[in-house]
Amino acid sequence: MQQSLAFAQSASQDNSWREVVDSACAGETKVELIDPLTSSEWDREVLSHPESNIFHLTAWAKVLTSSYGHKPVYLRFSREEKLAALVPIMEVNSPVTGIRGVSLPFSDFCAPLVFNHNIGVFPLLETVNRIASKRNWKYFEIRSNALVDSFSTPSEEYYGHELDLTRGAGRSLASVSPSVRRAIRKAEKSELAVEISQTWHSILDFYRLHVRTRRRHGLPPQSLAFFHNIDREIIQKGYGFTVVAKAASQPVAAAVFFHSGREALYKFGASDARAQNLRPNNLVMWKAMEHLAALGFHKLRFGRTDLTDHGLRRFKRSWGCIEHQIRYFRYERAARPSGAPVSPPGHGLHTRIFRRLPLLVNRIVGKLVYPHLD
Repeated sequence: MQQSLAFAQSASQDNSWREVVDSACAGETKVELIDPLTSSEWDREVLSHPESNIFHLTAWAKVLTSSYGHKPVYLRFSREEKLAALVPIMEVNSPVTGIRGVSLPFSDFCAPLVFNHNIGVFPLLETVNRIASKRNWKYFEIRSNALVDSFSTPSEEYYGHELDLTRGAGRSLASVSPSVRRAIRKAEKSELAVEISQTWHSILDFYRLHVRTRRRHGLPPQSLAFFHNIDREIIQKGYGFTVVAKAASQPVAAAVFFHSGREALYKFGASDARAQNLRPNNLVMWKAMEHLAALGFHKLRFGRTDLTDHGLRRFKRSWGCIEHQIRYFRYERAARPSGAPVSPPGHGLHTRIFRRLPLLVNRIVGKLVYPHLD
């Protein structure tokens, strides 16, 4: 099947992109390279797909490019002048970890959005494979199983959890585990104050807890600039909020939630281990659920969970979530899925080192390493 390939020019796309694929030719499928930083149509088309989420939107693209300088490679496929598929990819170009395409970095899941299933998988993979070859990518990664068969081996696997918010607060509380209900009652009796906010101050409250929580887990924190970009592009644009629990006016737990359409996402959580006896994490989650249900959201997704993180998995399941698997697939340049083994994060010597480093040093390390990761 031949494809007609047209690439829209923009400030972020120089003339070299005209050489990314073969010369335009007549055919059934047209492919356009869209700049999400300037496109006025991308979000409208994304939101028209029932399986879209916050990671598909231009707001997230702006966070990634502003924070790490990744190059957007957002593809629009059409057939007979009708939209057929949207595939967002970021080019991660690092002298340390190499050049590759990822859909999308720091995103829990990001499936290609297919509007016309008659298009088939081949035109999507062939186009990305051409770009990978021309741009000298080591591989390209799709954070979904949408373009593979059931026998392909994933490069990474996680647990995913989803909660139905349409049942209402009363039924939702009845569906959680008894231990969660007890924890919520204890937190309420502890006179914790909970704030749901879209302010930069609430992000700062979260970030101070985030730095300490990441050190406790043996990992460096994301930079404050990353969260500043999240505040500017997502929170202030109406795509999210922060929930902070305070004891005696001091933040002891916080979480950041994203949302688009009728779906919400629990993206980041942090807490002060010294206040765990007050059960602030449970109260933060419960207040967020009440808030989202009142706003009319249908689903709350809890992000990805490492297969070895039994504590976090247990916490998410205790809310009455439906559990499923999230699989990532890496394609070599021949457009074949590669099941290259990936070491689980959060293990090894580096974990023990980060747990002992001063908070300031951990923050510096995080600022230096995350631009090379995805």
